[in-house]
Amino acid sequence: MKPVAPVRPSPIAGTWYEGHPSKLASEVDRYIHEASLPKLDGEVVAVIAPHAGYLYSGPVAGYAFATVHGMDFDLVAVISPMHAYYREPILTSSHEAYSTPLGKISIDRAAVEAVDTLLCADIGVGLKPIANDSEHSLEIELPFLQRTLNGEFNLLPIMISEQTNRIAYTLGTALAKILRGRNALLVGSTDLSHFKSRDAANKFDQEMLRQVERFSPEGLLKAEENGKGFACGRGAVATVLYAAKSLGADTVKILNYATSGDITGDYDSVVGYGAAVVLKSNQQN
Repeated sequence: MKPVAPVRPSPIAGTWYEGHPSKLASEVDRYIHEASLPKLDGEVVAVIAPHAGYLYSGPVAGYAFATVHGMDFDLVAVISPMHAYYREPILTSSHEAYSTPLGKISIDRAAVEAVDTLLCADIGVGLKPIANDSEHSLEIELPFLQRTLNGEFNLLPIMISEQTNRIAYTLGTALAKILRGRNALLVGSTDLSHFKSRDAANKFDQEMLRQVERFSPEGLLKAEENGKGFACGRGAVATVLYAAKSLGADTVKILNYATSGDITGDYDSVVGYGAAVVLKSNQQN
């Protein structure tokens, strides 16, 4: 059996986002600094960000990560969909670290194992470790974290292939138990509707964002089941909402929304992108 390399090499640097370190840093910084945030009352527990190529989704993602600019977190749990087929419902990396042009991010193996143990005890299925994956939706968030957070942090990477309420609730509950009392941040990775006209996309996307802002993971999942909305990372977002709510968060604010048509000028077939922040109100502190 081929040994697993300690560091997961990036399969998308130089294509989905800039491969040159200084150019990448400058691009990410620009997205963050150009974000115009509303007044946020409370502690940031989680952010929700898109995961397309930076040319298309970077300006929207900047809004999400601007909410944690300059903050310190010891651990960041990034929850994303898994676009490739796997039989296992929930996956993680078997590497020891992720690599981007901005450096390496170590994986918190103890946190991974703790989540795995809780899942196995609850539903009989844990985290499936995989190596050399090509999943972009988790990695695409990492350079933003590297540029926004103050200092180093460890990573808890989780990718979801079974985007059901059962998995989202169980995983969200497990994450809350692991993160409670820790200086940690949750990140949910998703794009919205795919390849619809701008008018149709706006209708679908606003319904999904409405459910997110209502802090309703159940509503989010049902909106897609009922054909009223679409988000490729709906399970990841639902997981983050369940976890954040269990950790005391009580408010979600939608920060920005756009489509690929705003960049390409093609409004006949667009992809939607949204950014949000999940807050724990100051009254609870």
